[in-house]
Amino acid sequence: MAEPYKIVIGLEVHVQLLTKTKLFCGCLNKFGQAPNTATCPVCLGLPGSLPVMNERAFKLAMRAALALNCQIAGFTKWDRKNYYYPDLPKNYQISQYDLPFSHDGWLEINIAKDTKKEFVAKKIGIIRAHLEEDAGKNLHDESGKGADTLVDLNRTGTPLLEIVSHPDMTSAQEAIAFLEEIRLMLREIGASDCEMQEGSLRCDANVNIHVPVIGKEHAETGQDYHATQLVEIKNLNSFRAVGKAIDYEAKRHYEEYQKDTQGRFRFGRMLKTTAGWDDAKGVTVVQRHKEEAADYRYFPEPDLVPVVVNEAQIAEARAAMGELPQAQRKRLADQYGLPAYDAQVLTAKGRPTVAYFEAVAKALNDGKAAVNRMSDLVYPALTERKEEITAFPFDAAKFADFVRTGPTNSQDRRDVFKIMLDKGVTLEQAKSEAGIKDVDETSLRAAVVTAVAANPKAVADFKSGKDAAKMKIVGEVMKANKGVSNELVRRLVDEELARA
Repeated sequence: MAEPYKIVIGLEVHVQLLTKTKLFCGCLNKFGQAPNTATCPVCLGLPGSLPVMNERAFKLAMRAALALNCQIAGFTKWDRKNYYYPDLPKNYQISQYDLPFSHDGWLEINIAKDTKKEFVAKKIGIIRAHLEEDAGKNLHDESGKGADTLVDLNRTGTPLLEIVSHPDMTSAQEAIAFLEEIRLMLREIGASDCEMQEGSLRCDANVNIHVPVIGKEHAETGQDYHATQLVEIKNLNSFRAVGKAIDYEAKRHYEEYQKDTQGRFRFGRMLKTTAGWDDAKGVTVVQRHKEEAADYRYFPEPDLVPVVVNEAQIAEARAAMGELPQAQRKRLADQYGLPAYDAQVLTAKGRPTVAYFEAVAKALNDGKAAVNRMSDLVYPALTERKEEITAFPFDAAKFADFVRTGPTNSQDRRDVFKIMLDKGVTLEQAKSEAGIKDVDETSLRAAVVTAVAANPKAVADFKSGKDAAKMKIVGEVMKANKGVSNELVRRLVDEELARA
């Protein structure tokens, strides 16, 4: 049942870039170091220290912005965003305000229909993608015993790409699809590892709802809806949390709207707020009222020169992107005849898996067979073995050969494949261990004739219209001839029953 309101969602996505060093100093940019060991006078904001821009960070950010179809500014500058927080030693953040290096882009996402086998494409607008330095990390005592808050400044100064979307998403499903597409795309182009559990991908969700205006008020005002005030939700550390927080906040807005007796929603007198997401309780908790830009007292960063970008640099960044996921899905569907679902799943597994598939598909001259057998055999094996496709013992040529020459029965095929993987034996050795014998069609037909003769009741039931009765005969033949194709046995049984 549809909700009596429209959810309006905009996301602010923060992505740490894959550089060796921080944005404005030479400290190592690496997750997991001992607290406060990757710091220096620059990222600690000590007097007399001066920042120097990381060229690699800017190139990666530009590559990401182009992948987001953003316009690249020929001239961009740095700004100081002033605010006090314990994990920001300088009391300001070097960011970008009125002249971001990229703006006005879009990202196409695929939304699964109810069947999850078909998708609907939707473009989400990108307001801007700008570069800034990350802050440190506060480690709060959550035991309730009043212990100290610890501060780790290793993250301070890490290059951070902030991607700000238009409020074009209207469901939690769309928001998650947007994040999944960004994560996949930025990993594919080498801009970030996007590990949410390590903090290299973080997200804030801006949520409100539009409640339709009907009846007398609509006639008098011409107003189509009432918009609740924006709430920015923070502390979203998983895609699941993003979805739950959005749905919860939308329902909370509607409940508050229904209780409103002072017209605050109608006249915009509610304040914008920032809320944290409490995943354990499944609720949002209001933290503070949102600041406006003036509260941060932006002014141009005096210690860094502006950046001028030319067409050659843009062309270099564009060339470094490679094939993007949306284009790859379309090409796989067109070139190999894959359904949209298979192309979606395959692309989501990354470029090395796509390369493996393409090699198998070309060897078999059958894209659908390649993707089906990979789904049956390769994907589960990679999950079980906790391996990447690049370390898989079966290379593409060996796997294609197995598909051509291995058992045709699906269960036997899985059994033999597992034996070959686990023990490193040949196909014939694995078939022998699994008790599978090769049977030619002539001898198999003879077995079918024998089974038909031995089951007169099943034959009579089949003749009387009970089509399922033939499965007793199929089952007997397959039990006696392990490893044969189910499809082949059914065909032979049908032919013999037609003669009976």
